[in-house]
Amino acid sequence: MTEPDPRRWKALAVSLVAGFMSLLDVSIVSVALPSMQRGLGTSPAGVQWVVSGYALAFGLVLVTAGRLGDAYGRRRVFLLALAAFIAFSALAGLAPTTEVLVVARLLQGAAAGALAPQNSALIQQLFRDAERARAFGFFGAVVGISTAVGPVAGGAILAVAGEDDGWRWVFYVNVPIGLVALVLAARLLPRASVGERGRLDLLGVLLLGAGVLAVLLPLVLAESGGLTALWWLFPVGAALLAAFVVWERRTAARGGDPLLDVTLLTAVPGYASGLLLGTCYFVGFSGIWLVFALFFQTGLGYTPLESGLAVTPFAVGSAASALVGGRLVSRWGRKLTVLGLALVVAGLVATGLLLRLAPPHLAGWWAACALLVGGVGGGWVISPNTTLTLRNVPVRMAGAAGGALQTGQRIGAAIGSAALAGLFYLVLADTGQDYGAAVSLAIWTAAGAVVVALGVAVWELHAVGRPEEGRDFAAAD
Repeated sequence: MTEPDPRRWKALAVSLVAGFMSLLDVSIVSVALPSMQRGLGTSPAGVQWVVSGYALAFGLVLVTAGRLGDAYGRRRVFLLALAAFIAFSALAGLAPTTEVLVVARLLQGAAAGALAPQNSALIQQLFRDAERARAFGFFGAVVGISTAVGPVAGGAILAVAGEDDGWRWVFYVNVPIGLVALVLAARLLPRASVGERGRLDLLGVLLLGAGVLAVLLPLVLAESGGLTALWWLFPVGAALLAAFVVWERRTAARGGDPLLDVTLLTAVPGYASGLLLGTCYFVGFSGIWLVFALFFQTGLGYTPLESGLAVTPFAVGSAASALVGGRLVSRWGRKLTVLGLALVVAGLVATGLLLRLAPPHLAGWWAACALLVGGVGGGWVISPNTTLTLRNVPVRMAGAAGGALQTGQRIGAAIGSAALAGLFYLVLADTGQDYGAAVSLAIWTAAGAVVVALGVAVWELHAVGRPEEGRDFAAAD
């Protein structure tokens, strides 16, 4: 076994800073949409693509970018993607029209999606055994914090920079941080490439991209009627993804270079169940943040900053427990995610009840403890599940495997955001604007999605059992 890279922890820190920026931009922009609408003189439907376009482009490129990193070097793909992310962040901030802003966000989302799988693959490449679990603990903390803290960061930037042009600084803030990260990444990330280059599976790229697009597009456009107008894309997407699986099997059988070796789902222990668990969890985890923003800002009249601060306990709990979870997962295995998912369910059920009963001016305080419990549980889900899902994946396939895992999470997030927001508005219409009833039912529905993830975790726990003490998570390499 080769000696570990002495700069691996510094390299991880730099890569996670870049990953934090790219994931933060999924949620930070939501609170700035009214400011953008006024500043650019456009309609709500026009600025909706600022959020939807980023999420769509992000999800489309994950697997392909992961495969490119596996074949051509993760450092190279990381640096190119980070440079593009910085450039398109600046373009978004400078955008004179809605059309330019939407194009910039699409390109920024694609760059962010190219960054994401390199992070998990670099952890697979640089770390072994318990160190890898700890590294994934930091990675999970970044995922959890970036999602939850986005509304707070966006509200703070608008409060400082002003309502008129403050939205531009939501994008500008990426530039200086990104440039520092780019310089450090060029110095610290390992130059060695893992695996052979081979040929890029272009038909696989087209089939997977078209399939994911067909599934995601109706979901990201749900607020503007996408589910009603574009429902027919779901069976099209299913057919394209089935064709992708058939093609990848044929490519591998012929000795070619598949975009994603689908035997990961059948031959690698824990990968398929971890992928399903992550997708189900993100339906509930990602969907609640839009519902919280609608409830606190539209229903209770909170400012964007106050709304973000109201859900901060979840982020705090998630960050703290994710760091601890990285040390526990090698000993507890799937038991840790079972415990984490149970706490998330308990926290969400209690939060829904408390927000239903709380006086408007005390709603954030009443829900704080319940959100903290849910956050602690969440920190024991994302990073441990990533560790357990990827632990038996060979390093040469880590980028594509990590990209597929995150694609499932993006699809789950899109489903959750569309379904929970739609349910929230439906209950509002049926109850005569009863925001308490709307938020509680939406949060309890999110808890239901987490219960499904809990069922998957319990099934795997009984089917596989507890991993051996000190097991080498790189055993497949």
